[in-house]
Amino acid sequence: MVDLESEVPPLPPRYRFRDLLLGDQGWQNDDRVQVEFYMNENTFKERLKLFFIKNQRSSLRIRLFNFSLKLLSCLLYIIRVLLENPSQGNEWSHIFWVNRSLPLWGLQVSVALISLFETILLGYLSYKGNIWEQILRVPFILEIINAVPFIISIFWPSLRTLFVPVFLNCWLAKHALENMINDLHRAIQRTQSAMFNQVLILISTLLCLIFTCICGIQHLERIGKKLNLFDSLYFCIVTFSTVGFGDVTPETWSSKLFVVAMICVALVVLPIQFEQLAYLWMERQKSGGNYSRHRAQTEKHVVLCVSSLKIDLLMDFLNEFYAHPRLQDYYVVILCPTEMDVQVRRVLQIPMWSQRVIYLQGSALKDQDLLRAKMDDAEACFILSSRCEVDRTSSDHQTILRAWAVKDFAPNCPLYVQILKPENKFHIKFADHVVCEEEFKYAMLALNCICPATSTLITLLVHTSRGQEGQQSPEQWQKMYGRCSGNEVYHIVLEESTFFAEYEGKSFTYASFHAHKKFGVCLIGVRREDNKNILLNPGPRYIMNATDICFYINITKEENSAFKNQDQQRKSNISRSFYHGPSRLPVHSIIASMGTVAIDLQDTSCRSASGPTLSLPSEGSKEIRRPSIAPVLEVADTSSIQTCDLLSDQSEDETTPDEISSNLEYAKGYPPYSPYIGSSPTFCHLLHEKVPFCCLRLDKSCQHNYYEDAKAYGFKNKLIIVAAETAGNGLYNFIVPLRAYYRPKKELNPIVLLLDNPPDMHFLDAICWFPMVYYMVGSIDNLDDLLRCGVTFAANMVVVDKESTMSAEEDYMADAKTIVNVQTLFRLFSSLSIITELTHPANMRFMQFRAKDCYSLALSKLEKKERERGSNLAFMFRLPFAAGRVFSISMLDTLLYQSFVKDYMISITRLLLGLDTTPGSGFLCSMKITEEDLWIRTYARLYQKLCSSTGDVPIGIYRTETQKLTTSESQISISVEEWEDTKDTKEQGHHRSNHRNSTSSDQSDHPLLRRKSMQWARRLSRKGPKHSGKTAEKITQQRLNLYRRSERQELAELVKNRMKHLGLSTVGYDEMNDHQSTLSYILINPSPDTRLELNDVVYLIRPDPLAYLPNSEPSRKNSICNATGQDSREETQL
Repeated sequence: MVDLESEVPPLPPRYRFRDLLLGDQGWQNDDRVQVEFYMNENTFKERLKLFFIKNQRSSLRIRLFNFSLKLLSCLLYIIRVLLENPSQGNEWSHIFWVNRSLPLWGLQVSVALISLFETILLGYLSYKGNIWEQILRVPFILEIINAVPFIISIFWPSLRTLFVPVFLNCWLAKHALENMINDLHRAIQRTQSAMFNQVLILISTLLCLIFTCICGIQHLERIGKKLNLFDSLYFCIVTFSTVGFGDVTPETWSSKLFVVAMICVALVVLPIQFEQLAYLWMERQKSGGNYSRHRAQTEKHVVLCVSSLKIDLLMDFLNEFYAHPRLQDYYVVILCPTEMDVQVRRVLQIPMWSQRVIYLQGSALKDQDLLRAKMDDAEACFILSSRCEVDRTSSDHQTILRAWAVKDFAPNCPLYVQILKPENKFHIKFADHVVCEEEFKYAMLALNCICPATSTLITLLVHTSRGQEGQQSPEQWQKMYGRCSGNEVYHIVLEESTFFAEYEGKSFTYASFHAHKKFGVCLIGVRREDNKNILLNPGPRYIMNATDICFYINITKEENSAFKNQDQQRKSNISRSFYHGPSRLPVHSIIASMGTVAIDLQDTSCRSASGPTLSLPSEGSKEIRRPSIAPVLEVADTSSIQTCDLLSDQSEDETTPDEISSNLEYAKGYPPYSPYIGSSPTFCHLLHEKVPFCCLRLDKSCQHNYYEDAKAYGFKNKLIIVAAETAGNGLYNFIVPLRAYYRPKKELNPIVLLLDNPPDMHFLDAICWFPMVYYMVGSIDNLDDLLRCGVTFAANMVVVDKESTMSAEEDYMADAKTIVNVQTLFRLFSSLSIITELTHPANMRFMQFRAKDCYSLALSKLEKKERERGSNLAFMFRLPFAAGRVFSISMLDTLLYQSFVKDYMISITRLLLGLDTTPGSGFLCSMKITEEDLWIRTYARLYQKLCSSTGDVPIGIYRTETQKLTTSESQISISVEEWEDTKDTKEQGHHRSNHRNSTSSDQSDHPLLRRKSMQWARRLSRKGPKHSGKTAEKITQQRLNLYRRSERQELAELVKNRMKHLGLSTVGYDEMNDHQSTLSYILINPSPDTRLELNDVVYLIRPDPLAYLPNSEPSRKNSICNATGQDSREETQL
């Protein structure tokens, strides 16, 4: 082995002062060579080239000097012409010789020497081996013509009066100006608009043509009319403008020939320049140009980054963004890589938008395009994903790169990002606000199954509206529904509020109830000044502080409200029969909401071992006075608050041995495995041991069980079926809200996932800990798959829009397959509650479509009228949307837009949907009004009852108007004309059979729709005259009934035969189950005097049960925690 240490030279000694003076002696004996690089740049030529050409700043100075020199030579020529006295005679010598004074000649010679020297020097520095290329250039030839005669005249004095066409230096000045602009752009490292350069070249070309023509005509006419410069200018302008007055014309053949030549040159040069200018103008129109830096510094603007801009997306953004008064002066800059769509171009030409919206074609990944949009000066940047892409993951990746690029370019610009897949959220955690589409979508679909129409409730809350929709309609339900849809979430500091300032030091429920009773506002949450977490209904134990930020639901924010005293209120409401606004309450409403003076405190106490109930007073008290309600206490009393001990889960009143064994199988805790990073941990019902993957398959038996269909499992509760294409990570958010810890065990519905493709193993790992969650590979296109998964005894069928169908050649056809499949389900299983997700909101009108339903046609015309009035919620009156049976995730885009003004909206929405859980924050649930609850009478009394007993805060009502039909009438949709002919004979008998209780509001006497509804529908949808013969109408009606009845029977026989073929029992299937026609809608924060009706579902924000668990007291039974999504006797009793 070679000794390596002997080959390594010793290190040089440490430098001493002697080494600094004498140098390192060891270095002199070293064989190393010092190498100097870039020696080629040290030559004299290279240094000159660096100064005159390569260096941008010095080259710019040289170009500027050259440009000034050419302009000076042209100015000297004009001075020579003006000083010259026109001589008499028509001799040709006047063309070749001119009068030039000695000082003027000296100046022109000096300019010529400098110009020629500079031209030769630049030619030498740019020489690349071909000398003829340098000599034959047009600028060099012009320089020789203008400079060499003056230099020769130095040595030959007789040539000092020789005519030299110095005016041709204008073309050299134009050439110098172009080079100067290019050097200027390089020097400041900024790309100027090509349009500016082209316009500058065009203007300079025109000026050079005109100047050349002026000087040439003036000189050639020295032997003719002897025109001066002004006459020559006049002639050129008249000639080039094709006016041709004829008062000034050239006389000599030379001047005429010169004019012809100049016109030919103009006809060749100018069209080329104009063509280039037009091309650049068209390109500028496509790309959008630049957003002005001056405007960016003086005006406020936001940037919208999208991969493709559709007209629906644009209008949703603009309508929602500019709905807020303080955003009216903002500019919107759209940065999109694709060319502007024709419809978008048409909309942006409207004056309302053309002055405020600027479209730039460019990419967010290019700093140049971000600079064009002035991203560093923007108030916010909205980055939206393209949900219509086939590969949604790829769309998310593009969104992530855009967010990174914007953050890198403008770190201080607030980011509002929309993402599609939840697993991609952690890449953009730095963004100020993030909305994950699949998270919100599946959470809303899940809550729709237990709290009906949650999707409609959230959609109305996040849309900006003034509550004017439907106010021109004669329909009472449309007026109430439209007015209540104007309620939104606002915030205000408690000490600055007129609504809530007086409740400082009071409990939250006390403040919420009294603010609603006094002002009609619904206080739903608070946030401490030193805490970022929002608490929804923190409960009666929460004491309000002066610095708390209050979140409330109202028609408008407090700052835009006016307040009247009681006397003014009585005068203004003396002629009103119902509620008109949140700040004007009728006197009888205030009295009714207080109940009687005598208060039965014992009604709210726990009177039995079965748990606390809000029961009806005794019969004796009913006869004497109206039932009373306990007051809402200013400070919480522990003994009067009925709490829920959900940890011990003793909520069931009667526990059977089977239920005891099932309770032992369940536990409460956090899911041990999450399918993606960034999911919020939620306390849930879990199994002690995870289920084997083979047992999760519903239709396949395994060694652990032998069941092959949903019926064989014998579930006690009805199923919830989810039909999706793939088991994406977002589907996890469908299961979590349905298995949350505050859902009673006896109300847990089995969940069946009907998937087109088998799920991945990591997804099965996540769901195997949840009780009663199964999957099955199949499609809603296949009737056998639907029957196996238990569609005949399902409570809800959730149809998720398939990703593979979201993109289509025609945009609105993306929902075609989903709509037809849901229509088939609706015809086969008409009693099934179907909840559908669509890509485009405009397609909601096709859900549960009936071609001859006059009422639907009338609603269609109402929607068109509301859209003409400028409503952002024109689709809200569609019956499927109002009932919560259909929604589009694109309607939640406004949630991201609203966050620019209300930065708390995303947090509140996530808390309502159960996506986030904050300790001490409540949750959304519902309760159903039964016959025993109608003694409450009004919404205000219900508000008081809930706040004083359970601490719940109601936020709205889901109302369903149901009318029974006879068997013959239930088979068809009754037309308006036929109803008019038979209404007199039907009204009397039906009035006797459908008489309502006097405590509820008046209902319609007609079996299908209310009388006014039918009259209104008849007036809007009449197409022709009524039939003359009633006999013929009755025969036609009977034939139609027979046809419809036979069609139903055929469908029923088809389903039953398939069930028999699969070995399934047909007991649960009822083919004649469409006996009702319902009309459902939502009333958000209704007026205090709103009458409660039978089967009303009240939306509640219930306090966090874990926040009220006593440490020493025994846990109480939680019958009040039974969130009502099912028709069971264990619901909250009032």
